[in-house]
Amino acid sequence: MSKTFRPWNPKQTLLMPPSPVDGLPVNLLVFFLLDMAAELDLGEIHTYFWHEDLSGEKTYDPRMMVVPLLYAYCVGLPRTRKIEKACWEEAAFRMLTGNQQQEHSQVSDFRRRHLGALSGLFVQVFKVCQKAGLVTLGHEPWAHAQKRAVAGG
Repeated sequence: MSKTFRPWNPKQTLLMPPSPVDGLPVNLLVFFLLDMAAELDLGEIHTYFWHEDLSGEKTYDPRMMVVPLLYAYCVGLPRTRKIEKACWEEAAFRMLTGNQQQEHSQVSDFRRRHLGALSGLFVQVFKVCQKAGLVTLGHEPWAHAQKRAVAGG
């Protein structure tokens, strides 16, 4: 009796879902960030490209640069070389970039050039998350535990 195997064709294009969104659970952080991207005020970054970017070359959409950067910080991936690698290898990053892989130097240059604007965006993101009930201010869990310990409960 001979054993049959599933066909193996490493060049087959449909081994991966046709869209990076397919196959990802709907409650992932990436979907929240994509929805939130529409609410972010990127005016300061857009102003740079309209007034100061004299290179003439096409650049990535600022949202496509900002949202993966925000996601990278959320998942503890602050290094640009690791972000570049993730944009090639991880479905969530591929979805956030629309399958466009930035080089680490592009991510680094963008972050350096727009550091002030990015700081403001983090505040915007925090406010949106707070409004959605995803974060709270203060040390409430610790304070409640301390009250219970003092009360003997």
